[in-house]
Amino acid sequence: MIEHNPSRLSRRLNTTDAVIIGLGSMIGAGIFVAAGPAAAAAGSGLLIGVLIAGCLAYLNATSMAQLAGAYPEAGGTYVYGKKLLGPYWGFLAGWGFVVGKLASCTAMALTFAYYAAPEYTRPIAVTSVLTLTLINYLGVKKTATATKLLVALVLISLSIVVFASLAGGAAVPARLWDTSFENGPIGILQSAGLMFFAFAGYARVATLGEEVIEPKSTIPKAILVALAITVVVYTIVIGTAVLCVDIETLSQAKAPLVLAVESGRFAFLSPAVRIGACFASMGVLLSLLAGVSRTTFAMAANRDLPFALSAVHPTHHVPHRAEITVGLIVATIVGFADIRSAIGFSSFAVLTYYAIANASALALNNRLSLWPKWLAALGLVSCVTIALSLPRASVIGGIILFSLGTAYFLLNHRTKVIN
Repeated sequence: MIEHNPSRLSRRLNTTDAVIIGLGSMIGAGIFVAAGPAAAAAGSGLLIGVLIAGCLAYLNATSMAQLAGAYPEAGGTYVYGKKLLGPYWGFLAGWGFVVGKLASCTAMALTFAYYAAPEYTRPIAVTSVLTLTLINYLGVKKTATATKLLVALVLISLSIVVFASLAGGAAVPARLWDTSFENGPIGILQSAGLMFFAFAGYARVATLGEEVIEPKSTIPKAILVALAITVVVYTIVIGTAVLCVDIETLSQAKAPLVLAVESGRFAFLSPAVRIGACFASMGVLLSLLAGVSRTTFAMAANRDLPFALSAVHPTHHVPHRAEITVGLIVATIVGFADIRSAIGFSSFAVLTYYAIANASALALNNRLSLWPKWLAALGLVSCVTIALSLPRASVIGGIILFSLGTAYFLLNHRTKVIN
């Protein structure tokens, strides 16, 4: 029997719905957005960076899966950190998730606009954000249904990319170990951090704790299945791009998969790549907007953000004020933001979020642990190391934003004590 409480969110998502939402949050972002900056950072070490990012995502997924099973509530690491590490760490995780994912939403909206109509980038980006905010407002089940269609279309498009690129006659195996454009270990770590931007969507599933059926079994399974599928897809598609395009050219490309297809005799299929990019960015943006609003909802319910944002719509059973607020903020930011800067900042914020998640998993009762504690410890160290290896501007900007969040927490905490 499905639980229902008009004061909370409605449980309507099954395992398949949760996996699809996770795929919609991941597949596309790294391929259509992060691949260029990651190639610029790592050079011929790009594929190593992809694999490191995938391994880091797995470490984080094990922590997130057991935490989500133990605490099946909306809010993700905001909830876990608060219960296991203390109020400040929970707040810091929620703050990192919200500000980091706002940057991710910005990058996805601009990506969609760039591929759809580059001459009208800003208006198209704003319109896409407002439209998807309305879809989320109408209910999470509609979100899951729309995401299923988007993921299917993106996977078809990526299949065309792989076929057209490899069968087009431009693949050169030697490019896989070309060292003429090599930036060393730090560059590879930077690329891993930037590519992690693409893998981080599995946390979207954890934030659905109050909306999935049987969350203790559904959430862990959905996270790991969605991540495994994404790692395979990313390795195949980005590996294909490296085979078919010179790495230095790839590092400068705004649409690397278009270059891969156009490098061979099936160049006429390149419009499929642009269409796929549009659907991918829309799918990711759809899921991200919903995820940010759920964490905002949870923080507001605990008065760590304005309490008015915790309202749940009586008909659609979604946090409608949080949905609208997040949508309006992102629609404003896309008016002036830069895609590559947004990716770097988002990566730093989200890696900090996962560092707190791993620390929370270390503090989890042994009875509730599903994996060895050393995996969480390795995940914690890896998150911190890779976050500090990102471009300097991303690190400095991230530290400033987290300092502001800390100041807000202290002021808000003092106000609570006085009242």
